[in-house]
Amino acid sequence: MADSPYKLEGLPDIRAGAAQVEITPPVGTSLAGYFHDRVSEGVRDPLRAHALILESAGEKMALVSCDLICLSRDTVEPAKRIIEQQTGIPPSNVLICATHTHTGPDTRAGRLIPTNEAWLAELPGMIAASVEAAAADTFDAILLPGRHSETRLGSNRLGRKKDGSEVFGKEDVIGPAGPIDPELVAMSVRDHEGEVHAVISNYAMHADTMGGNFISAGWPGEMAKALAQVYGDDCISVFLNGTCGDINHHHWTPSRHVGKGPHKSTQMGRMMAGLAINCTEAAEPMETAEISALLRVVEIPYYARDEQMRAEVEALRASDELNEKDRFIVERFDEWPHDGEIAPVTLQVLRIGEALFVGLPGEVFVGWGLEIKHWSPRQFTFVAELANDWFGYIPTSDQADRGAYGAKPILSRRLCGDGGRQMTDDAQVMMWEDGGE
Repeated sequence: MADSPYKLEGLPDIRAGAAQVEITPPVGTSLAGYFHDRVSEGVRDPLRAHALILESAGEKMALVSCDLICLSRDTVEPAKRIIEQQTGIPPSNVLICATHTHTGPDTRAGRLIPTNEAWLAELPGMIAASVEAAAADTFDAILLPGRHSETRLGSNRLGRKKDGSEVFGKEDVIGPAGPIDPELVAMSVRDHEGEVHAVISNYAMHADTMGGNFISAGWPGEMAKALAQVYGDDCISVFLNGTCGDINHHHWTPSRHVGKGPHKSTQMGRMMAGLAINCTEAAEPMETAEISALLRVVEIPYYARDEQMRAEVEALRASDELNEKDRFIVERFDEWPHDGEIAPVTLQVLRIGEALFVGLPGEVFVGWGLEIKHWSPRQFTFVAELANDWFGYIPTSDQADRGAYGAKPILSRRLCGDGGRQMTDDAQVMMWEDGGE
């Protein structure tokens, strides 16, 4: 065996496999991310499903990150069934999430942006194929987790007004309405000779830098390119987007960096790759590797139409000039089917050694991610939003009724105002069941 850069004696026996499969839809597919239809005119860079399998003491787990705006259970559940059939990994041990790129197809039928139904029907099989490919080529592995702090790239995109309300943006506000999560957590997956086969990374940041009418993985795709330039084309980037429901790449202070477009995406992707490289190159190999998993469906009430929202809708209905977003609010309010109903919310916790992976099914405000990390029983906690399903935005309980985008019912919030707290509390309980001593 070739020389190893690590002292291998006493390290746990781990097998790993990593692969990626292209999932790019045909040109002409509409692009998700905004409240108007953008028909794709070309492909700047391909969309992929990035998969990693880890095995220890006979237990297996899989992480799959897809270059998509989000995923619903209509896609995830059949993908997991195929994965179980082909690899034997049960659904509880497979976390499937989206990077939240705003230059890819919509995966939610019946929304404002039309879906490509033929492509959507093939998506579960394509996601499963990435895991199958990872399972077909495994190696003896070492896991090296680390963390880094970065505060320069983004900000909380909501602002607090003098009257206590909140808005999207920074105009006529007295300051940001919430914090950011500066922590990037990363873990490189290497063979015994030190070659990097995959890098798992987790940072809370909207993938909304690219813009335009072309298909692109956005800055997470640029991060994958930068990692491949350092570690080789076979290095798989598994990016798990953190709780970025209220986090964006725009600054509260002036900057000469452009704020959007390919240059911004490249800058962010390279910086993120650099952080991931930095925090794993100096890391010590993980000395425990027990795998465990919990997948639980908890019951959280949907939002029920109330008089405050009804008054807002009636004011919009009386207007002579409605934009597409306003028409969407009126139509969705009239058709809202969930009054008095309970949502089946899927939560997931995976553990390998000192690393925990928490999957949440929505665009979660950063406060909840910070709370989950604060109460985590493990040293390294990866909080992945948009995992396994989609329930819209999940604001903090105190922000749910302050009016900002991400908190407004119908437009962006689907669960009750206290749904995020219930989700976070249940995730904490699961973390300690799965990863506590």
